[in-house]
Amino acid sequence: MECVSLEKEDGLAVVAINRPKALNALNRQVFEELGALLPELAADAGVGVVLITGAGDKAFAAGADIKELAEMKPLEAKTLSARGQAVFRQIERFPKPVIAAVNGFALGGGCELAMACHFRLASTNAKMGLPEVTLGLMPGYGGTQRLARLVGKGLALELTLTGDMIAADRAWDMGLVNHVFAPEELMPRCKEIAAKILKRAPLALRAVLEAVHSGCEMAQDDGERLEANLFGLLAATEDVREGCAAFLEKRPPNFSGR
Repeated sequence: MECVSLEKEDGLAVVAINRPKALNALNRQVFEELGALLPELAADAGVGVVLITGAGDKAFAAGADIKELAEMKPLEAKTLSARGQAVFRQIERFPKPVIAAVNGFALGGGCELAMACHFRLASTNAKMGLPEVTLGLMPGYGGTQRLARLVGKGLALELTLTGDMIAADRAWDMGLVNHVFAPEELMPRCKEIAAKILKRAPLALRAVLEAVHSGCEMAQDDGERLEANLFGLLAATEDVREGCAAFLEKRPPNFSGR
């Protein structure tokens, strides 16, 4: 891979958009490499959590490649939008937890990439926004849909209609990011949270992801039925027996994912 790097460490896969000279702008090759990498990580039993970030210390991903956009015809633009949406949907529906470490500019497609992750942690120098209207465009990788679901329709419309960039503290205030850390603390704290998740039962994590993602799109009664079904399925696993035994015996559990 040329535009995406991968490092694995103790069950954590760190995926970085690796175009620092272009502020990690998202071009066709980034989408191709991400789209190919995600199924491999999903199938890798040695990976329990994925962390997505940007190479360097300036940008998570500064958006789409403007040079590409400037030359696109309508059908090409629609195809690129659909391709980006499909890759980000892979991230959103990934069967293992995916954390965004927003270490700088996360604008346009970069903000949309962060929003596709299961939750977001940011450094104090992070800047986020959907400025597409300043180019005569609109968000095309799911931004109009995910932002409204994350922060509410009013705030989403304000940000997408003005194209304003917001600082990390404002993103935290509106619920767009979960935590804000000093730049030098961001990756250590992300890894600390990932390590905590990696101690939990893998099948339970997967069930939680399914319940939250699918349930949010359902009426509450339907979501609760899904929750009950998943709860029942987990009761048949070895992990739930191990978890309960460990609790009663006052020891750490040793989950096997079975």
